[in-house]
Amino acid sequence: MGFSEQDILDALRKIQDPDLHQDIVSLGFIKNMVIQSGKVSFDIEMTTPACPIKDLFKAQAQTAVKKIEGVTEVEVKMTSNVKPAPVGIKNLNMPTVKNLIAVASGKGGVGKSTVAANLALALAKAGAAVGLMDADVYGPSIPRMLGVLNRQPDQDPVSKKMIPFEKHGIKFMSVGMLQESDTALIWRGPMASKLVQQFLGGVEWGALDYLLIDLPPGTGDIQLTLTQSVPLAGAIIVTTPQDVARAITQKGLRMFQQVHVPIIGIVENMSGFVCGHCGEVTPIFKKGGGRKMAEELLVPFLGEVPLEPLIAEDGDAGVPSVIAHPDALSGKAYDQIAMQMASQLSIINNATNQVKSRPKEVNTQDPQVTIITWDDDKVMRYPNRYLRSMCPCAQCVNELTGERMISLESIDPAVRILNVDPVGRYALHLQWSDGHGTGLYSFNTLQKLGE
Repeated sequence: MGFSEQDILDALRKIQDPDLHQDIVSLGFIKNMVIQSGKVSFDIEMTTPACPIKDLFKAQAQTAVKKIEGVTEVEVKMTSNVKPAPVGIKNLNMPTVKNLIAVASGKGGVGKSTVAANLALALAKAGAAVGLMDADVYGPSIPRMLGVLNRQPDQDPVSKKMIPFEKHGIKFMSVGMLQESDTALIWRGPMASKLVQQFLGGVEWGALDYLLIDLPPGTGDIQLTLTQSVPLAGAIIVTTPQDVARAITQKGLRMFQQVHVPIIGIVENMSGFVCGHCGEVTPIFKKGGGRKMAEELLVPFLGEVPLEPLIAEDGDAGVPSVIAHPDALSGKAYDQIAMQMASQLSIINNATNQVKSRPKEVNTQDPQVTIITWDDDKVMRYPNRYLRSMCPCAQCVNELTGERMISLESIDPAVRILNVDPVGRYALHLQWSDGHGTGLYSFNTLQKLGE
């Protein structure tokens, strides 16, 4: 045998994760390597079983290692280990749930619950351990969508917590399981919030990679209770394409940003009606509003879900489309969006893990200098012209070569910051007086610039 384990690792270092911008060896993806004569076997452990490029990684790894002289056979096994969200606060209510994800919209009637149910099932299909919590206390629809009606939850004899229901490979709990199907809930905000807290701490969820939380529309008591009670890994925002829905949904997105919950991405639902006879797609609610909103707010666009008659039929039958009709346009869309969601969450978690210190205060009152006070009480001063010239966005830096495409001299000497918005727990979005606003400055980048 004329090769070593180091030779194999060196070959695998050439494979880059396009989302995390590091090679798969440095990221710690390579596990359980075994070398027997000319045969090499190892695992590639992804951050999610729903990784959209796992087949590409496997093919690249096999090709790279086969090129090593003396290697006669390569066996690559794809595995996954979903990491807990680095939220900085221990989740005492649900310590065995790795990532809590809010599914929200500012407006009712956009199909948020349908999206939440199908995304949960799509993640489970990919191999993840998934739960779905129906926190839409005023209009719980998850029990009907999953085909579990008129049943009361059992109680764990040891913990005395409610045992969630299981259907189609996911665990779920809903207020709809605690009431008669035709009974109206007339609750004030504090009572509804108390129920949400009970679902957060009083349900035996067990070990989960992802728990999706279907929220009611708006930005009221329940949303605030959720953000104050548990550390959310991120939020998915559901909208429909038309301007009236987009404008209201944007308010919901801003609420999560204000409480420092990362936005995983935007889903555009009902992007076009699919004719059941000819298959033609008609944009009855316009088209592209979700993508436009994502571009304007500098958040990821996860994808579009068409409006098909079978979506309503499947929901009424208790078997959502991603299970009942996986090859339909909507079924494929949900699978794709689930993979994008898992990928974006891995990016957010990785970026958050890199953070060493966070801004405590950003002072932009001086027209020439921005002053940032960090949570370790270190104070850094940034000349505005210099800070603008170091923008890391694709308009200012060539993503392939790393070459900076603007210079200090090309920046207006009077440029200043007009607005500062937090991006999750790892970056700031700066809006400049020269109209530029596509740059996200990570906390680590700002610290390096300040030094």
